[in-house]
Amino acid sequence: MWRSIRPWVFWPTFTVLMAAVLCSYVNLPLLLSTTKQLNTLILNTFSWLFSLGSLYLLVLAVAVYFSPLGKIRIGGENATPLLSKWRWFSITLCTTLAVGVLFWTTAEPLYHLYSPPESLGLTANSSDARLFAMSTMFLHWSFTPYAIYTVPALVFALAFYNRRLTFSISSMLRPLFRNDMPAWLINLVDAIALFALVAGMASSLGTGALTLSGGASQYIGGDTSPLRLAIIIAIIVATFVLSAASGLHKGISRLSAINAWLLAIVGIFVFVCGPTLYMLNLGTEAFGQYLDHFFTRSLFTGAAGHDEWPHWWSIFYWAIWFAWAPISALFLGKIARGYTVREFIMINLVLPALFATVWICVFSSASLYFDELLHGALNTILNDKGVEHVLYSLFEQMPASSLMIALLLFVAYISYVTAADSNTDAIGNLCTHGLDASSDLNAGMPMKVLWGTIVGIVSWVMVSFVGIDGVKMLSNLGGLPAMFIILLTSLSLWKWLKEPESLRHATPLQGDKPTNAMAASSLHARATVSNQPAG
Repeated sequence: MWRSIRPWVFWPTFTVLMAAVLCSYVNLPLLLSTTKQLNTLILNTFSWLFSLGSLYLLVLAVAVYFSPLGKIRIGGENATPLLSKWRWFSITLCTTLAVGVLFWTTAEPLYHLYSPPESLGLTANSSDARLFAMSTMFLHWSFTPYAIYTVPALVFALAFYNRRLTFSISSMLRPLFRNDMPAWLINLVDAIALFALVAGMASSLGTGALTLSGGASQYIGGDTSPLRLAIIIAIIVATFVLSAASGLHKGISRLSAINAWLLAIVGIFVFVCGPTLYMLNLGTEAFGQYLDHFFTRSLFTGAAGHDEWPHWWSIFYWAIWFAWAPISALFLGKIARGYTVREFIMINLVLPALFATVWICVFSSASLYFDELLHGALNTILNDKGVEHVLYSLFEQMPASSLMIALLLFVAYISYVTAADSNTDAIGNLCTHGLDASSDLNAGMPMKVLWGTIVGIVSWVMVSFVGIDGVKMLSNLGGLPAMFIILLTSLSLWKWLKEPESLRHATPLQGDKPTNAMAASSLHARATVSNQPAG
């Protein structure tokens, strides 16, 4: 394993993360104060660019969809698909959706209902604030975040399969450098993206562990302790490492398909057993407001009214999505072989965003409905117990609540695992020398075990002894450099928009080392025999 490792990508990320854990033990207030100040500086200075950049990527994705580039097949005209469209969609949905949408779509609307932006003149807990809360959920969780993931993933897919470049985030930038990108810049780009993702995974794992611990307390009692968190994190890490190590078709694909069906079942249950007509009416009205105010809200920075709300919410979200997008692009691009650019945008942006829209209509509406029915009880639970308890309290208002909460715990567990195993797979590949479209795209078990363990340790230390806010802020610090990386990669897409025919056949860039023809032929033969679309 150590011979194949990329030292200038692996060691800087590993060192910074371990240093953060050590600093949290030696001087926690200093660590939190420093990261908070850096986050505030970034959001204050670049809020305009986060807002413009996220909107720009959505507009660019739409332009590409309707352009001649949309007809280009990823991997060349004769490329065979790695996955069926259903398996592909389920993996994409679960990789990007993850466990966060389960809990934030019920908790976040309550924050916006009771603490709307002051500069918009909204009264807390009013009908206007209720409509604002719902429409804001569509902004934060549907088309814009999926566009932030889709554009760099598409650039990587075309660079990796059609240009035969290496498995690296820097490959998305190579067309801009005429294949003469400095080695130090290649390593720096990959190391920054790796840090952002590993810190983000640790944050997400910590949140997931707290959530599962809160759900488990409903059955076994007791408080959340470091020991309970350690057991939960160890189980999750072991599961997603084994899933990632078993490969795309056995682990990630099957878990994602199960997770997608379970999400659908949970959503249908809440829609049928909850306030169905209220969901339909409020969801329709709020989606109309979302469309009506889309550009205004997308570019809302709060500068005119000295309002901090966008920094706490919209721009904070854009930073998080940007931080995760580069590494997610590696995995989403890797599984896209054999489909056209237009199909790629449909599977990675349009369909997941529509799924999220329906999910928000169901769960966010239900949360607002039961909070009003119970005279603010859900908001009290949010403030007193935390985000993870709102969803469980919502299900307690429905029939068969004990059974459904147990199912919800399982869905939350599988949701995190399916997101984490794809990212672990990408992390292992990024730290490994020499992976390209003619290789088996597998960094090996030791690398995935190592990074799974690192993520688990950082997550456990932070959530048990530091607080999840610390690692969240560390993750967000990666949002700024990641945004610059993604915006630069979009220039490669503009270049290909002008000359789409240059991508029709899988050929290396001028000056790039040609892919071994026998290896490519062997890969194609294996793909034809063993990688036929499943499911």
